[in-house]
Amino acid sequence: MFDDFLYAAIPYLAVAIAIVGGMIRYSRDRFSYSSQSSQFLESRALFWGSLTFHYGLLLVLAGHTIGLVFWDGWERVLAAPTRLYSFEIAGLALTILALAGLLVLLGRRIFNARVRAVTSTMDWVLLVFLLAQMTLGLWVALQFRWGASWYQYSVVP
Repeated sequence: MFDDFLYAAIPYLAVAIAIVGGMIRYSRDRFSYSSQSSQFLESRALFWGSLTFHYGLLLVLAGHTIGLVFWDGWERVLAAPTRLYSFEIAGLALTILALAGLLVLLGRRIFNARVRAVTSTMDWVLLVFLLAQMTLGLWVALQFRWGASWYQYSVVP
């Protein structure tokens, strides 16, 4: 029962809170969605970091969303171990791509004095939370999912 709540109810609840909270935030303070643009201060690292972070993250989120919305069909697609490992490797590669982009963006904020001067406290908090979330997700994928499955198929009875 707790697994049903944890894996079925909480993701939909989180999406609903994000949508409703976003609409409330937009209606109360429309300009809070915009951060101070630092593109004029430095654009090369911003381009590569932002591109890799957003594309990697959007594709990983799309995969998770498909898995949550089309639960039964996705389970049938991934029933074959070859397809399952192919999707897991693609997800791992996309997560590493997004993490690399985030590290470029974080390094840009740390090492460029002009960009660091316009970085707010909430920018730092958001970057740290994103880094923690992606690192923990990668750790869970490598430690609990891949560690158990590779061990299971590599042991000879």
